[in-house]
Amino acid sequence: MEEKVLSLAGLEAFRHCLVREERSANTVEKYLRDARAFYRFLGEDKRVDKERVIAYKQHLAEHYKTVSANSMLAAVNRLLLFLDWRECQVRLLRVQKRNFRETEKELTKSEYQRLLAAAKSSRNERLWLLMQAICGTGIRVSEHRFITVEAVRQGRAQVRNKGRERVVFFPAPLKKLLLDYCRRQGVGSGPVFVTRSGCPMDRSNIWAEMKRLCESAGVDSGKVFPHNLRHLFAVTYYQLEKDIVRLADVLGHASVETTRIYTATSGLEQKRLISRLGLVGCGG
Repeated sequence: MEEKVLSLAGLEAFRHCLVREERSANTVEKYLRDARAFYRFLGEDKRVDKERVIAYKQHLAEHYKTVSANSMLAAVNRLLLFLDWRECQVRLLRVQKRNFRETEKELTKSEYQRLLAAAKSSRNERLWLLMQAICGTGIRVSEHRFITVEAVRQGRAQVRNKGRERVVFFPAPLKKLLLDYCRRQGVGSGPVFVTRSGCPMDRSNIWAEMKRLCESAGVDSGKVFPHNLRHLFAVTYYQLEKDIVRLADVLGHASVETTRIYTATSGLEQKRLISRLGLVGCGG
């Protein structure tokens, strides 16, 4: 059997494959980062076989949380598939599915409002409005580039992501805020949320700007990142409408299963329900 050796040329070919598949830039970067970590783990000879991949799986299990380890293993399995080394692929670590949300990691509506107040008091109008645009529509942070002046005037944006398209509607108050902002900033066309050079804002910059609000807003920094704004939208939408299929369409999910995390009760709600059963301490 021919010996399998992972090379830098192989990693570069893998990168080209991901680009040809029209993966997003962030996905390509993430897969390559994980593939390079596996490459470094292999040591000097860079030899690959099933035993070494299993050893790497064990290494990840010991040093990372299960979700992170599985994400890295998925990238390695994708690399092995590309190289046609299927016999070296391994199963992901088993994760016990939770039927409740962890509220300590969720951003509450009052915390969101405090972040908005902090952004406004610091005179960061762009961030103040961007947070409302994400939380008021449920878009992904990477999709804010589709919020253009032209789209705002129409009251809706045509969003393309992961090979799918959907229409995102702007609530009337958000439309007004966006149009007023564009007029004051002199933005006559194209994306609304841009840097001084006119390029759409980068997600890392958005994340960093949000983090700077935490202290003055009195909000745990572990809760403050763009995706939690989308999460707050989804939870609030479902609590109001109780329509998971419609929510999946609004969020742009290919499967309703992806949306179910937003429909689960919180851990606190589940604890309260169990306490109300009255099945403990009734026979003393």
